[in-house]
Amino acid sequence: MQWNIIIKEMIFLLGIAIISAFTANFFSPAGIALVGQWDESLDAITAAAKSDVFNGELEIKHVKIAKQIYDSDKAVFVDARSLEDFADGHIKGAESLPLDQFDNLIEVFKEKYPAETFIVTYCSGRTCNDSHRLEQLLFDNGYLNVSVFIDGYPGWKMEGYPIE
Repeated sequence: MQWNIIIKEMIFLLGIAIISAFTANFFSPAGIALVGQWDESLDAITAAAKSDVFNGELEIKHVKIAKQIYDSDKAVFVDARSLEDFADGHIKGAESLPLDQFDNLIEVFKEKYPAETFIVTYCSGRTCNDSHRLEQLLFDNGYLNVSVFIDGYPGWKMEGYPIE
């Protein structure tokens, strides 16, 4: 009989804890999204915080389209990965603007590329959201013509396109 009371109290407390957690998550600006896009074949994977930017309309979803843009010489490809990853290999002619060093490098980048420059950001593929974050940071700094190449360096390299 004592165990029945203990079990009921535990279930009640667990229910209160779950409701409290979901409520706090719902009202928090940095709450975790409860639904996401998990299929790599459809799009970039995302289940980021609600405050993170994710705009699928700005994505280049096919490597061949990214290559056409690259061949047109009308865009600057910008690598959001670390300097180490960039040094290990990157799209030929790409600029490095690591997300973790954005604040230190943005002024030099702005001197080199005016706000109307067409920019294509990329990182390590569909499971990496750094290129989306970089797109937002560039937008916040006045760049309005920015797209995200979601297959990134791995997709580019797999197709045998120019790398350095």
